[in-house]
Amino acid sequence: MHGLINRSVQCFIRDTYGPRMWQQVALDARIGIDDFEAMLNYDDDLTFKVLTAARAALDKPIETILEDMGTYLVSHPTTEALRRLLRFGGETFVDFLYSLDDLSDRARLALPGLDLPALELHEKTTTGYQVLCAPGMPGFAYVMIGILRTMADDYGALVVLEHQGQCEAGDCIDVSLLEAAFTTGRRFELAAGVAI
Repeated sequence: MHGLINRSVQCFIRDTYGPRMWQQVALDARIGIDDFEAMLNYDDDLTFKVLTAARAALDKPIETILEDMGTYLVSHPTTEALRRLLRFGGETFVDFLYSLDDLSDRARLALPGLDLPALELHEKTTTGYQVLCAPGMPGFAYVMIGILRTMADDYGALVVLEHQGQCEAGDCIDVSLLEAAFTTGRRFELAAGVAI
């Protein structure tokens, strides 16, 4: 597993629940280190040990932890850069959805060793979509639900998201767009002095 993934799990637990909780999770997981290095690779088993220890320490299902982590990745002040990169996907939430097809390739350009599962968007109706998360990283669809929910809020869209479980080629997430401009979205600046 790419160290950035493990580092993200660590930072999420530390920033959300405090340094002591992270220390407890790391100790319970018996990973033998205090901090993950973002640019190293780790055995996949370490990631699952950390998530299992977090499930016990936080008394939450792993799926909930992963969804909360997705929210954290695009809403916490320390991860503002990721939110900005995702906002370059378009001016509306629907534009953003269509940009998901290229997300794993864009991530690989930024970090060649980071292999995120491919995402495919399928239009079901004029307001209904399905995001297909290819296999390769168990639980990634739950992280994507957190990201999608937070980005919808960021754009001011009202959506309903449902994890449909395994489908033909991976995990399926149904996205129902109830209202594209439900509220005023968060301010986003492409460059200094230019806001949309």
